[in-house]
Amino acid sequence: MSAADRDGALLPALPASPVGQVEPLSASAAEDLLAGWAPNTRRAYAADWRRFAAWCAGHGRTALPASAATLVEYFSARARADPPPAPATLRRALAAIRALHELAEHPLASDKAAKVISGHARSLRRRKRRAHAITTEELRAMVAARPGGDLRSLRDRTALVLGYHLLGRRSEVCALDVGDIDFTAHGLEVYIAASKTDRQGAGARVQVGYGRHLETCPVRTTGAYLAALAEAGVTSGPLLRGIDRHGRLAGAPAAAGRPTGGRMDPRSFGRIIKGLAEEAGLSGVSAHSLRAGPATALAEAGVDRAHIARRGRWAPGSSALEGYVRPAEDRARDPFGRLDL
Repeated sequence: MSAADRDGALLPALPASPVGQVEPLSASAAEDLLAGWAPNTRRAYAADWRRFAAWCAGHGRTALPASAATLVEYFSARARADPPPAPATLRRALAAIRALHELAEHPLASDKAAKVISGHARSLRRRKRRAHAITTEELRAMVAARPGGDLRSLRDRTALVLGYHLLGRRSEVCALDVGDIDFTAHGLEVYIAASKTDRQGAGARVQVGYGRHLETCPVRTTGAYLAALAEAGVTSGPLLRGIDRHGRLAGAPAAAGRPTGGRMDPRSFGRIIKGLAEEAGLSGVSAHSLRAGPATALAEAGVDRAHIARRGRWAPGSSALEGYVRPAEDRARDPFGRLDL
């Protein structure tokens, strides 16, 4: 069985080798070479290449070998999309195109395209507003906006409170399964199978303790939601699920005719967090506020930044974490506070 068949990561057929190449790469050797990439990389590169090839076909350009002008036009068009893609997304797309050219042993002039991406990144930095760091008082107000004991209210409060205590990325929280939550003598042990900075796919186990207040306690909030899931016949599979307007839980036995699985997608997660904030009278809150808020609050409370980074699964020296921690530390240690002013 090929690596592509095992992973379902079907890269396009290896492009034709240059005319006159004496020793072209065989299909089996190409397959072995592709197997050197991690499964997620193959899947991502396949999607990136298909998108580039489709754009080229629609604009009368050659995908392979691609000219420098074609690359510049493509990434210029991508950068001007609304909403604009993240620079990391474009860098990965360029890496995919470069990798496919390297496999076919075609030279690729990608320097100019890289400059387009760099300019796009600078433009985004100028326009980007940092996510609102919700305070503990604001967190309580958001929890209070959804006080009911129905499945939807329990789910939304769990998404908010557990996500906050995990300093969770929305992709991480949405990927949680019921089986990833274990109750311990001290609270919860939450297994995060995949994370943005987990290059080796080792996973992480996060210890989540009890909160001082019932409404913001992640252990009791999650426990109440899990009990409601079990009552609905759900004891495994996705933790956060869609709920229709009739209150039926996606993927539950009673949801006849509905798609199986029912895992909440990150966009829906973001809408829930934003909706709770709006109901609490807050603006500028997004899913990323569940990382910005606790990181800032912990720094103001004097927690060591290395511990914050480990809890939030930030890479060492993360500029994003620095942006939350540095202002909080400066406020807590304002030297002018010692002056009689």
